Amino acid sequence: MSSAVEAAKRKSEAALATAKDIAADAPAAMQKVREDPKAATQSFLHSPFVRGALPFINGGAAGMVATSVIQPVDMIKVRLQLAGEGVKTGPKPTPMSVTRDIIAAGKVMDLYTGLSAGLLRQAVYTTARLGFFDTFMKRLTVRAEAKGNKIGFGERATAGLAAGGLAAMAGNPADLALIRMQSDGLKPAGQRANYRGVGDALMRIAKTEGVARLWAGAYPTVVRAMALNFGQLAFFSEAKARLKDTSMGPRAQTLTASAVAGFFASFFSLPFDFMKTRLQKQTRGPDGTLPYKGMFDCFKKVIAEEGPLRFYRGFSTYYVRIAPHAMVTLIVADYLNFITK
Repeated sequence: MSSAVEAAKRKSEAALATAKDIAADAPAAMQKVREDPKAATQSFLHSPFVRGALPFINGGAAGMVATSVIQPVDMIKVRLQLAGEGVKTGPKPTPMSVTRDIIAAGKVMDLYTGLSAGLLRQAVYTTARLGFFDTFMKRLTVRAEAKGNKIGFGERATAGLAAGGLAAMAGNPADLALIRMQSDGLKPAGQRANYRGVGDALMRIAKTEGVARLWAGAYPTVVRAMALNFGQLAFFSEAKARLKDTSMGPRAQTLTASAVAGFFASFFSLPFDFMKTRLQKQTRGPDGTLPYKGMFDCFKKVIAEEGPLRFYRGFSTYYVRIAPHAMVTLIVADYLNFITK
């Protein structure tokens, strides 16, 4: 017992001595900051912890900026995907008709429904996917250079797929809350949940449907994220590498590469995004059953009841949502990476 007390006493004395040393060094450190703030900033930015965290911080900040810009387009995209569910024929909604209906039913700010969930999703999902991608790329680059090779498209694709899958699992609850909030206005007034925000949505879903329900649609979400990141990050990195030796300036290269990445991200990921939206929107009926048992069941039912082209309904809207989002995210992330080098 006495030995434990003595050990604890020694640890506390060591901690106190360390604290005193830090306090004694603080005036000198503050003086250095005042004399040369730029050098102090560079020293902080190049500390091991900050260097490891920066890709994640920059990625999250870039994603949240992009979501704030693109949220109305995302709202329209979700409503297009949910329109005419289970019906092969009938009226075909357009982005303009959906926009008119939303504005007529409420007000212009209804286009920003679910923004809090969208920002939370970006804070988790984009922080993770861009952070993991940058981390994986650095390690793969070091490994390739050690072998005397240059990193190729295969390594970029692998990094994009892995980063997308890991990030999607982490961000699924926020993604589910976003879909629920955006689809709530499609229900009759008496059946609406009227979520007050993303926190309210997450707590109510977990309480009434179970915590596991927060990962509803996780499988297509992960597959969609892997497809989207394969199209976005791998093609962006590849396009930038190919444009590096052209006459284009750095900004033009980034803009062109992000536009190319946006197209391929949209093309590869839209079918999975469609199924993700359907699965996350669904709630149990009076008999306790769900419309779809899973991704493959959703795929079969949509093919049989609505036709295969339904998966690409709203491609133009989806591209308008994905491409600018990809461009803003990648440009902001590129700029943040530049200023924090």
